[in-house]
Amino acid sequence: MEEKKTQNEDLKQIDILDVLLDQDNKDPIVLVDENGKQLTFEQVAVIPHEVRKEKRLYCVLKPLDKIDGIADDEAIVFVVDQDKDGNSIIKVEEDEEVAIAVFDKYYDLLEEAQKEEKPATKKLAAKKTTSSTAKVAGKSKPKK
Repeated sequence: MEEKKTQNEDLKQIDILDVLLDQDNKDPIVLVDENGKQLTFEQVAVIPHEVRKEKRLYCVLKPLDKIDGIADDEAIVFVVDQDKDGNSIIKVEEDEEVAIAVFDKYYDLLEEAQKEEKPATKKLAAKKTTSSTAKVAGKSKPKK
């Protein structure tokens, strides 16, 4: 991600991996597109996935800004890569088959986490506690 300046503010260059892997980060992720436009996303998950015997890291981000062609309830799969200078960057995964596989893995992890939470939820219910969370790829998200 390059350091970009906009009319109203200076953007600080931050390693995207530091943001994606920070379990305590609850802030939206702000990316700058090739035209200098800021786009804001909510991090849904970080998913390791192997493609053609190469282990890659993917992230699922939900746009908080309106993006043409993306419905309000849709998310986008990004692949973590490096630029020519060795800096971590993310870019939209353009291989639809890979993107679907990453989403499938996300749903499997979510389902597994929810199954693991059910016994704990029953114990909490006995204590009259009603809230619980599901851990998904290093991020805590409220269960639905």
